[in-house]
Amino acid sequence: MLERFHVRPEDEVRVLAEDLHETTTSIFTAMGVPPDEAAEAADVLVMADLRGVESHGVSNMLRFYVSSYRDGTMNPRPQLTVLRERPGTATLDGDRGLGIVHGRRAMELAIEKARNVGVGAVTLNNSRHLGAVGHFARIATEHDMVGMCLSAAGNTVVPTFGAITRLGTNPISIAAPTGSLPVFLFDAATSAVAGNKIMLARRLGAEMAPGWVAAEDGTPLMHPTPAPAGYGLDLRQLPLGGNREQGSHKGYGLALMVEILSAILSGAPALVVDKTTGYKHFFAAWDIEAFCDLDVFKRNMDDLLQTMLDTPPAPGEQRVIYPGLPEYEAEEERTERGIPLHPEVIAWFDTTTDELGLARLRR
Repeated sequence: MLERFHVRPEDEVRVLAEDLHETTTSIFTAMGVPPDEAAEAADVLVMADLRGVESHGVSNMLRFYVSSYRDGTMNPRPQLTVLRERPGTATLDGDRGLGIVHGRRAMELAIEKARNVGVGAVTLNNSRHLGAVGHFARIATEHDMVGMCLSAAGNTVVPTFGAITRLGTNPISIAAPTGSLPVFLFDAATSAVAGNKIMLARRLGAEMAPGWVAAEDGTPLMHPTPAPAGYGLDLRQLPLGGNREQGSHKGYGLALMVEILSAILSGAPALVVDKTTGYKHFFAAWDIEAFCDLDVFKRNMDDLLQTMLDTPPAPGEQRVIYPGLPEYEAEEERTERGIPLHPEVIAWFDTTTDELGLARLRR
């Protein structure tokens, strides 16, 4: 994640992962979520923070989830049901439940099917926010499989040449196991920047970079822009690339691809067509042994990634990395030293736990 999104060292409050997990679980439980599902939801959020993905950790998402439970947008005790199923595929209905609660179950179903027939694909509709989609793609690597997770969510992104929003930030993730190197894990929005990072920019007083958002008439703003005071549906985010000359048609096309695989393939309309149908997600797993020897795959992955690492850096750069490596390094550092939170986030935790009659977050 870009340095502009990290809490400044002089502002950060370090919190141990286990303490953050305990408090987060207690807040989910207070919202009516069953204890085991509350712990699963906390796993997803705290892991995002451990891996340096603050945009999808407790800082931004927990308060949004609490608000959604309180206003009835989300069902704290949903019943996950199977709408259609074959040996290698399934379509699930999330019953307005939080995606980070159902995500593991959906991916594990895809893994089970891949173990039986080589490839497994599962769609989940009538759901809510899925959090960091890379969390679920990575689950497949724990079973020596390649994993993919997509999410069609929200309506804050304008299509190329468009004046109003039609798409979500629609992230794509893919994970692959390795031999001796950290797991490969790509996780990125199809918008120029994840919407949650604009919230971080506002909290930290950072500017939005050129090509992140459009003006009210849809014109791409190709100059630094102050982060908005509020983050609502009136914000017009741009597809990956920013404008047509820099490739926004590619981000736009990828976002539509996510809509097709996550929403349309599940038998549900896109959110922009029918807002009552909720968010939609796609999970897939490929059993490597169905394609080649596992040790050969892992050796080839190590060779590929090591070649990237051995690439001479450009002037002014320290090194070449690959997707998943910075997050692995962040997880090691934050497991030892604690997760850095902004004072505003600590204040939110104190206020919320006091309101709910819960113990305050230790720090």
